Amino acid sequence: MFLQIAIIVTTIKVFFIPFYYSTDFEVHRNWLAVTHNLTIDQWYYDNTSEWTLDYPPFFAWLEYGLSHVAKLFDPKMLYLTNLNYNSNMTVLFQRLSVIVLDLVYILAVRSCSKLISNGRLFVYMLLVTNAGLLMVDHIHFQYNGFLYGILLLSISHMIKSNFIQAALWFAVLLNLKHIFLYIAPAYIVYLLRAYCFMVSSEDGLHTPWYSFSIMNLIKLACTVIVVFGLSFGPFLDHIPQIIARLFPFKRGLSHAYWAPNFWALYNFADKVFQVAFTRAGVIKAQPQASMTGGLVQEYQHAVLPSVTPTVTFALTFVMMVPALIKLWNLCADERYRALSFIRCMIICASCSFIFGWHVHEKAILMIIIPLSFMSVLGVEDGITYLMISTVGHYSLFPLLYPKSLVSIKLFILLSHCGIGFSTIPFLYIAKPKKRKRFLRLSLLTDAETVYLYGLIALFVYENMIHTVWGLNKTLPFLPLMFTSVYCALGVIYYWIYYYYYFLTFNLSGVPTVGVVNLNRYEKKIH
Repeated sequence: MFLQIAIIVTTIKVFFIPFYYSTDFEVHRNWLAVTHNLTIDQWYYDNTSEWTLDYPPFFAWLEYGLSHVAKLFDPKMLYLTNLNYNSNMTVLFQRLSVIVLDLVYILAVRSCSKLISNGRLFVYMLLVTNAGLLMVDHIHFQYNGFLYGILLLSISHMIKSNFIQAALWFAVLLNLKHIFLYIAPAYIVYLLRAYCFMVSSEDGLHTPWYSFSIMNLIKLACTVIVVFGLSFGPFLDHIPQIIARLFPFKRGLSHAYWAPNFWALYNFADKVFQVAFTRAGVIKAQPQASMTGGLVQEYQHAVLPSVTPTVTFALTFVMMVPALIKLWNLCADERYRALSFIRCMIICASCSFIFGWHVHEKAILMIIIPLSFMSVLGVEDGITYLMISTVGHYSLFPLLYPKSLVSIKLFILLSHCGIGFSTIPFLYIAKPKKRKRFLRLSLLTDAETVYLYGLIALFVYENMIHTVWGLNKTLPFLPLMFTSVYCALGVIYYWIYYYYYFLTFNLSGVPTVGVVNLNRYEKKIH
């Protein structure tokens, strides 16, 4: 079954090859050309294209390796001046490169699923068929599957207490894509506490004992330093330029399409105040809608205080601190600490997504993918997964904006939701009781169910009503704003719900790997 699922999903990816692709397709084609034609001291300086190289060195080397295969398909795609080149062979190569690199993800998913005794096949299927990866990587175009495969390899080693291997893979991941710095605090706290301090309490009842190991700290530090040395060593004279490329703070608080986070609500509130105060004559009318113009740029809020990168970084870190303290304390019990690490990592990713600077909507996958693994290990994890996967994957719909893709993205989302909602409830209750209310989703409350059904109304408005009312010309970005704001409400609700669960749970009621928590469903629903 594991092989059959992988073959079926891969076949679906092949069918997506001729579909629409975003500007990210040209981004990666240009990076192939840059790394193939220029010496490494020019990689991070070249600006022939507006899509300059802005990933860490390991990813640049990956592009360099791929470029030597690319020239066998169509050498013209490697010409620096061939901007927006998209021959059939170029499309075929780049699509196939994503599919082939996804083998890393599939193998990592298999490695993680082996650690679970109950729901092993389901977790494998849930991860391999992830709706977000299908939409973002194989239609929109990116290499997220390969990157999340390395993350899952690191997580699997962490669960098995192979700390050096876990740190190694995570260091490699950071040097492939620096967005994973979002979850680095959880790694730092956990590795220091569980590996360097060697905290232990065998039965979980007695006072833990501590034995700090300077040797373990040295081994951990050497592992990370060697990886970063291999990555940045050839670029020692160009590190300031690389840092400037990796962290371009002038791109503004929000992406052109607002990610569904706190700043989407903040921007929306500012727009409402702007309209109200303009009509009241308190402020002058703005010449253009700066935040909803579809451009990546800096802008000033009209009414609310403008937000700086420093504010977002400080807010993000402050929000992480309680979870990191909780993780530090939970490491005393070896039976629960690995899964506590994953939960804390999910929360760190959530804090960064909700409060971070210039967050991309695709970063929601950093929450959904680890939570997919956790969904079979506790009813609260399962409930949270059903909520955030539905809302998070729906929030990716605007990335696939061509009308020809409406049925495709809807089918992908509904199929994935069908797998989750038809399976997760049965992991926690042998025979679900007959619903007392019509169409209430299993494991969810009435309010949660109504909210998810609200996505249907949002979809109908975006794809039908907005055009019928003739607003597509005068207010073209209104559906995007509605999607961001509505999904932001669900993401923030999930964050509060899961954060509270993590901070308040009792270890005696928390499952370990291979053990499903069955005793909270009645309390939750009835």
